[in-house]
Amino acid sequence: MPGMNLFNNIEFFGYLFLVLVFALLAAWAYYVTLRFNLHMLQLNGYDNEEHGTWHKNNRGKQRQLIFMLICGVMMAVYSAPVTAVISILFLIIDIRIYLFLKSVFTKKKLVMTTRAKRLVFTSCILLAVLVALGEVCENIFHHVGGMAAALIGIFLTPYILMLANIINRPAEKAVRQWYINDAKKILAENDHIRVIGITGSYGKTSLKFYLNTLLSVKYNVLVTPESYNTPMGVVKTIREKMKSTHEIFVCEMGARKVGEIKEICDIVHPRDGLITSIGPQHLETFFNMDNIVKTKFELGDALPEGGLLFLNGDNEYISGNAGNYKNTVMYGEGSSNGYRTENVSVSDMGTTFTVIAPNGEKEKFTTRLIGAHNVINVLGAIAVAHTYGIALSDLKIPVRRLQPAEHRLQLLDRGTVTVIDDTFNSNPIGSKAAVEMLHLFNGEHILITPGMVELGEDERDYNFKFGTYAAANCDYIYLVGKKRTEPIYEGVISTGFDKTKVEAFDNLQDAMNRAMNIKTDKKKYILLENDLPDNY
Repeated sequence: MPGMNLFNNIEFFGYLFLVLVFALLAAWAYYVTLRFNLHMLQLNGYDNEEHGTWHKNNRGKQRQLIFMLICGVMMAVYSAPVTAVISILFLIIDIRIYLFLKSVFTKKKLVMTTRAKRLVFTSCILLAVLVALGEVCENIFHHVGGMAAALIGIFLTPYILMLANIINRPAEKAVRQWYINDAKKILAENDHIRVIGITGSYGKTSLKFYLNTLLSVKYNVLVTPESYNTPMGVVKTIREKMKSTHEIFVCEMGARKVGEIKEICDIVHPRDGLITSIGPQHLETFFNMDNIVKTKFELGDALPEGGLLFLNGDNEYISGNAGNYKNTVMYGEGSSNGYRTENVSVSDMGTTFTVIAPNGEKEKFTTRLIGAHNVINVLGAIAVAHTYGIALSDLKIPVRRLQPAEHRLQLLDRGTVTVIDDTFNSNPIGSKAAVEMLHLFNGEHILITPGMVELGEDERDYNFKFGTYAAANCDYIYLVGKKRTEPIYEGVISTGFDKTKVEAFDNLQDAMNRAMNIKTDKKKYILLENDLPDNY
């Protein structure tokens, strides 16, 4: 009958429309879910073990995925249109949540490298296989096998991504080795370039830039840019920036695990090395201080016969191991060091100090860098430059020109407010130095911080102590993340600090608004201490 045919057509087109809407929303949901998890995997160094731990500890951020599993099972068992409608509603919820997460977790954006693109491709192939299997197994999934499989695939996205990472591993290893070999070839063709390796738990990026400024008085210098301190970051610098006219290559070397400094040394073969400091950092991956010490001294182990190892003699972990190495050049405040300082004077205008070289040469320096803790890194750069044949007197002007590295006690003057940006990866020693530096300024001392991370089992104790240091040097303390900063709050309160002047906020913007609205006749100095990475 014509009426029946019309009814059937309406029912068919209605079903087709429903399937089309579902397919578009499912594709969008998979895209935003995959993008977020790829971003976190990238921040975790494409390390499945580390990313798996992150995923386990942060399931709450993606708890809505369980509804994808529930809808998928319902779709497999009940093929009624109402099940598809319910699934569409939860797909919309999933998309909105991930769009929100993208707006929140954007301090370090996802970089769509060729590796990231390969992971996306492999992940999409795996999902397509899963959907195809759903269609093939319609005797189990009834009439909507592919749709059910798609929903289950969205639920499995974090695991699909890690599986794709495993599948791609041989190809990634081959690509990585090709780039490394190309960098080694460039270094071999430029064997006149003297490579200086710099490592340390903290201070290495600042000292690298100081050294670049000082050595440039006499030499054509190449340094790894920004915080490029991983093997592939170093390789990229060599392949894209190294020229035959360079005379010195200052190579920053970072590590989160034992053996990673050695890996970089095996690529660049440093002639000389410098260890800035050793202390508690990345304890979640190093596990203990012995591993940290061992890893940092992998630089010393890699130096050739006659290579110089510059060491911060004021650091107990470094000085305690210095005797294991020949040709060491010690620097620090202590009288036992070859290069040493005296008469250090610190104010909110800068720092002055006198350097005494091993040969008795003596010179007074002035720098706009603020804080006594900066002196040790400047001294390390002076020690290297002087050893490389630049007179102390010729280093006075370059030292005066030194600027803080970006996000490392960087002063941003805003008229009645000065923001001190120290948001790069805070640590127990650096955070204490930062609040002590804040106290030097004549005005209201305001601290905004989310605390420190990656400190292993002792993280709570370190943050508690930081709270006590902050209380001794700050007028107002604003914490970012109410739960995470409880140890800092307890440390602050334990000193008898005014409870009305310490407060916890859910996000940085609320804390900044509170600081900006403080009523005072004094100039405000706001220290931003640490900025947790997006995967925190």
